[in-house]
Amino acid sequence: MSMNASALANIVGADNLLTDPAKVAYFATDVYRAQVMPGAVARPGTIEELQAVVREAAAAKLPFTVRGGGASYTDGYNAVDGSHLLIDMSRLNRIVEIDEFNGYVTVEAGVTWLQLSDALEAKGLRTPFRGPFSGIAATIGGSMSQNSISHGSGAWGISAESALAFDVVLADGSLLRTGTGALGEKPFGRHAGPDLTGLFTGDCGVFGLKARVTLPLLRHKPAHRVLSFAFAEFAQMHESMRRIAMERVEDSHFALDAALSQGQIAKQERAGGQLAMAMSIVKSSPSVFAGLKQVAAAGILARKQISASNFMTHYIVEGFDDAECRAKLQRLRDLTADLGREIVATVPSVVRGMPFAPLYNTLGPGGERWVPLHGVMAHDRVRDFHEALQRFYADRAADMKQHGVWGGGMYSTVGSSGFLYEIALYWPDEQTAYHAESVPGDYLASLPKFPANPAAREYVHRLKGELVDLYDAHGALHFQLGRAYPYAARLGAEPKALVSAIKSALDPQGLIGPGVLGL
Repeated sequence: MSMNASALANIVGADNLLTDPAKVAYFATDVYRAQVMPGAVARPGTIEELQAVVREAAAAKLPFTVRGGGASYTDGYNAVDGSHLLIDMSRLNRIVEIDEFNGYVTVEAGVTWLQLSDALEAKGLRTPFRGPFSGIAATIGGSMSQNSISHGSGAWGISAESALAFDVVLADGSLLRTGTGALGEKPFGRHAGPDLTGLFTGDCGVFGLKARVTLPLLRHKPAHRVLSFAFAEFAQMHESMRRIAMERVEDSHFALDAALSQGQIAKQERAGGQLAMAMSIVKSSPSVFAGLKQVAAAGILARKQISASNFMTHYIVEGFDDAECRAKLQRLRDLTADLGREIVATVPSVVRGMPFAPLYNTLGPGGERWVPLHGVMAHDRVRDFHEALQRFYADRAADMKQHGVWGGGMYSTVGSSGFLYEIALYWPDEQTAYHAESVPGDYLASLPKFPANPAAREYVHRLKGELVDLYDAHGALHFQLGRAYPYAARLGAEPKALVSAIKSALDPQGLIGPGVLGL
């Protein structure tokens, strides 16, 4: 097993084979951390270059990991051996075809959700799932590998539900087409016999490298409205969200606890984001007058209401006209009337106006390091998990205070039957190469800087593992699996044997993402 750097440089060009540790560090560091620096980073610029890189790795028996937009936190593309190769997909960023008549769009895997959204918006189009909040950096190929949620999930589900077809580079460099593409047809449909497209969703890239992705197109609905609610208790918020999820009234939604809501206010103020926030509200509102009303409400009243609220839910509805949107808002109010109170909808107004905001959230409001964790549970497990989590925090309160560790919660429903409970942990520590490249420089300069804090870092890592165990004790599943969440170890004997057989058939040398998914 050895890396032929000159052969790889001949494929991608010398400028796109990175071996300088200072340049490698950014690509090898995810939102959470770096592990071992890989031997090199290869950045193919065409599908043919990608295939040639993979063929070279196969010939050399060289293990490799695959990076999309880098907005991950689960060690999925981190190298675990210094001889490994990291393949960065960000130069595969072409929108291949927008077929408006047949209703689909095909993109290379490194296209970001922001890039696609802007291209489609110019034509009055959108995809059903429109991307995660990190869509300024997150790629479409990465999201298909990670089962993302956020914009459009209320009505249309997770990223995988908006996949029609993939072109996948397998471990030997060959190209596999799924969906109707597997029949030699245009990639206009997904279900052409057994669902080969679905096999490559949520796989963290270990079955093959998504080179092209095809998604369905929808006409953009011209009208929208926003609505927010506040709740005193978690159980009230959860019940409201459960009821609403059964009806799929909204296009998008999310919920925050008080800690994260306060953090968002601090970020806006520290980033000097008031003008940008106001302009985004006016730009995206149903009318200039409605936008100005939202801007007026974005001041003292909104801050007072958020400060007095333990939990908040935020909804964005879309419709053919304002009457349809108003009817949807009324249904949301009817479903929540006995549980919470309506508050000024500043937060969803900002999100609607800036769906893919700069990556401020990769650091805490006071410059702290950040790592999220998540689990998706059946509704009847959610409140027990919440109570167990409060006990978990109470038992560790002294140690968390000693290390300066604090946390908050973000929530969403996943379809009608699942509830996503996301935990954000923050701690004082030095910034990384990822932050230096990904966070806007003016905002980064405004934040306090912390020295290296290995004790707090190690404590958070231990907490992270204990929280994963707590999730799994309550029957949680996970989307962005990587190496951080157990997958293969939790499978029953029969599904584990099948998954292992598929991995062996597609990647017989086990070169793609060693250890990812526990495979």
